[in-house]
Parts: sequence; structure tokens; C-alpha cells
Amino acid sequence: MKSLSKNILLTFSLLAFFVLNFTMAQIAQSNQASYTDLVDFFQEWRAFETPLLLEGAPDYRKETFRNRQPEFEKLRATFANIDTTGMTIAQQIDWHIVRAEMNGYDFNYRILKPWERDPAFYTSLWVARSDVPAHEGPTHHGTTELWTYSFPLSKDKRVQFLEDLAVMPALNKQAKLNLTGNAKELWIAGIRTIRNQSVELKSILNLEGVAKDKKIVKAVEAAIASTDDLVAWLEVQAKNKTGASGIGKENYTWYLQNVHLVPLTWEDEVMILKRELARAWASLKLEEHRNRNLPNLTDADSPEAYDKRADEAAKSLINFLEHNEIVTVKEYFDPALRAHLGAYVPKEKRNFFWITAHYDQRPLYTHFYHWFELARMDLEPNASEIRKGPLLYNIFDSRNEGTATAVEEMFMQAGLYDDNPRVREIVYIMIAQRAARGLGSLYAHANEMTMEEAGSIHSEYTPRGWMKTEKELLLFEQHLYMRQPGYGSSYITGKYLLEQAMMDFAKMKEIKNEPFKVGNFFDELNAIGNIPISLGNWQMSGNKEPLMKIAN
Repeated sequence: MKSLSKNILLTFSLLAFFVLNFTMAQIAQSNQASYTDLVDFFQEWRAFETPLLLEGAPDYRKETFRNRQPEFEKLRATFANIDTTGMTIAQQIDWHIVRAEMNGYDFNYRILKPWERDPAFYTSLWVARSDVPAHEGPTHHGTTELWTYSFPLSKDKRVQFLEDLAVMPALNKQAKLNLTGNAKELWIAGIRTIRNQSVELKSILNLEGVAKDKKIVKAVEAAIASTDDLVAWLEVQAKNKTGASGIGKENYTWYLQNVHLVPLTWEDEVMILKRELARAWASLKLEEHRNRNLPNLTDADSPEAYDKRADEAAKSLINFLEHNEIVTVKEYFDPALRAHLGAYVPKEKRNFFWITAHYDQRPLYTHFYHWFELARMDLEPNASEIRKGPLLYNIFDSRNEGTATAVEEMFMQAGLYDDNPRVREIVYIMIAQRAARGLGSLYAHANEMTMEEAGSIHSEYTPRGWMKTEKELLLFEQHLYMRQPGYGSSYITGKYLLEQAMMDFAKMKEIKNEPFKVGNFFDELNAIGNIPISLGNWQMSGNKEPLMKIAN
């Protein structure tokens, strides 16, 4: 009887084991099916997000958006039915990314309306690659990316270039129909941007092989003529523009939380940026006191001196990262950095960042962590279909701008400038500059300040008067931050969120009784891709709390 009982017990145990495994396999299969549905939906969503064409240019007419809105609502309903139960954390994060992008489309349709309010939206010619995954600020879908072409053009590239150029006259014509907004400052600043496009188009005529190609010359001249015509029209219309350009605190907070997935409010960001501005100034003064008996930094006074320092700075940074196990240094790090070392600029023409670089390039090159990330995106794309390319609507800003700003101070604290403590002063000046410009942009979006007044904060609260030397950068940055809500503050608030992520990661390691290694943190950060820090923190540390405050 005992033997029979044992056999029955064994039989039931084996049966339970097989049932459990079968059930788990079914759940896993179901989870994978749900994620596959998400990836398929993502591709459908991205196809929809690309506008229809009108005369070969993207169609941003009001009636076109209105006619497509039922399709968008249908997509949202389909997305709401995707079951995330049982998905891995990484898969759930991809779901949040898609949700954020759809919220971005919705916000642009309801509130931001760059095709109606923002003349700079119609900028078509981009001569250089952005240092973040996509262009900063709202950008139309039919741009000419000059930096992707090599001159003289190959046969295939010539065909593509002509197709790109043909978009401009049609889009500039459409712009005069679409631009019905009343945002005065955006309008006036946008004229300057479009006028500059005409200058850059003319420079194409001097590129190798262009002057002899009558078809390309004709296409460039047509693009110039249509751009100049748009500028003239904008200047006439500007006289009647009287409205505010900021989107207001409530809209700003909604956008921040629901599109960029930053778990903060407008008021939170003001507090954080004020705190960082005061901390940077105080730290700078303490650093200057500490270094008072050391020689002052001297600036590079010739092209030869700059180039020599640039080479030494690049070597110093790469060696520091590798030998101190800060991050796994890939073979593409050095060439990615060296493509952007810059060149000597006469003292009277230096803007803020090149002032810093002529004293020591390493603080700026540290911010060029950007280029490591773009090289990774090109050469080691994320395995996720949803993460491997640039996220829409600058959703990456807290991750990319926040990381590039955070590592300036993190690498400093880890010992990068132990060979010359005076360089630490530059780092604190850079933090103060970013806090000041972001603070100004917050007040401008709240319509409590004009862009000019926001620029005054930016200029007056940057130490040593380094933002007063060259006004083009000041104008460019405040214009961009008005165009793209949340971008101006993302450098500092992204830094704050990354520091929180490091804390949560370290705490998680401590709970598990595992050692915290800086290199592991940055390697995991790199591996998750260019996604909002709130999502990255969840995947790296398991802390979902910041996201739960806003994901409802």
C-alpha cells in the first residue's frame, strides 16, 4: 500500500509539473504574441505619422489633419487594446515609448501646431548632423540632409539630391497657406532662420561638381527663389502678429509628463534649475578659492596651439574613461570624438562653448559623449525595433542632453581634472550656463517673460560674462527652446534624473549585496538606448515609482 501511495503521489507530482510547464509555456507564448502585436502596431503607427504628400512635399494643411484624425483615433483605440500583462519590463517600456509618441502627435495637433505657429518648422536644408538622435525642435518630414552627401555626387545620389531639392519650392508655397498662427516671437525669430537657409543654399553652388550640372543649379536656384519669397511674405505678415509664443504652465507640464515622460511639473523644473544655478555659482567660487595659488588657465592663441591641445584633450578623455573603468570604451569612440575636435577661433569671435574649449577642450569633449551615443546607434543599433532609431518629438532629450550634461560633472568628480584642478572651474561655469538658459526658457513658456528677457537671465547669470561675447548662440538657443517645450530645461533636469538613476542603481546593488561599479552603470545605460531617463531607470534599477506618478 505504501508503494502504491508513493506511485500515486509521484504520478500527481509529474502531472502537476507538466501542467505547470505547459501553462508557463502558454503564458510566455501569449506574452510574446502581445509584444509582437506591439511591434507590428509601432510600424503601422510610424507609417501613419509620416504625412501624405502634396505636390511632392509633406502635407500639413489643416483640412488634411482634420481628415486624418479619425484614423488616428482608430489607432489609439487599437493601441489601448494591446495587453501588456506579463510583458517583460523591457517590453513594457517599449509600450510606454509608443504611447508617448502618440501623445506627442496629439499634443502637436491640439496645442503646439508648429506648421501653423512656427515659421522655422519649414526649414528644409540641414548642413550638419545633430549631436542628438534627431534634429532639435519640430522638423518637417521632407528635409534635405546636406551632410549625408559627398560632392561630386554619384549618379544615384544626384537623383536623390534633385528629389530633395524639389521639395523646397512646393513646401514654401504651402507654408504661406498653413502659417496662420499669431505667436509673435516665434514668427519674428523664424524669419531669421528661413533667411539663413537662403545663404546656405547659395553655398551649395560652390560645392565640387555642382556648377557644371545645369539641372542641379536650376533646382538650387528655384529653392533659393522660393525661400526668399517666403521670407518676404513672413516679413509682411509679421506686422500683424501680436500673440504669445509660450504654451503656458499647464500645457507645459502635460507635455513634459505625457510626451517626454519627465516626472516633473513646470514648478518642479523651476525649483531644480534655481537650485543648480545657485549650486554651480557657489561651487565655482569655492573652487576658485581652492585654486587661488595655482596659475590661471591660458587660452590657445593660435591654430597650432589649439590643435595640439585638442589632440591631447581627446587622448586624455579616452584614456581616462578606459583606464579608470568608467565605461567600456569601444573602438569607435576615438574616431567619433576626433571628427568633432573643432578648430581655432579668434578671441573676438568665440561663443560660450568655444571660449571654454580654448582654455581646455575636455569639458566640452565630455559633453560630446553625444557622439559616442550616435556612433553606437549607427554601428550597434538597439535590438528593439522600437528603440533602434530616433524617438519622435525630441522625446530623447532627458536621456541624451541629460546624460551629456551629467557626465561633465560625474567625470570631473571621478578625477578627470586631477592633473589641472583649474579646469573644474569651467565645468561649474557650464552647469551655471545651462541652468540659467533653461530657467529663462521656463519663464518664457509660462509667458511671464519675453524671449529677450529670458535671454537676459541666460546672459547675466552665466559666470565671467561668457555669454555676452557672441549673440548668435544666445538667439539660437532661446529660439529653439521656445519652439521645443522642455528642451531648454532637459540638460539640467535630465542630469538630475540620471543622478537619481545612479542612486537607485547603487541602492539596488546594495540590497542584493553586490558591488556597485561605475562602468556597469554606464554600460547598462548605453545598452538600453536613447529613451527617457524615467524609463531607463526602471529597466536598470527596477524603480518604476517616478514613472507611476505620470503614467495614468
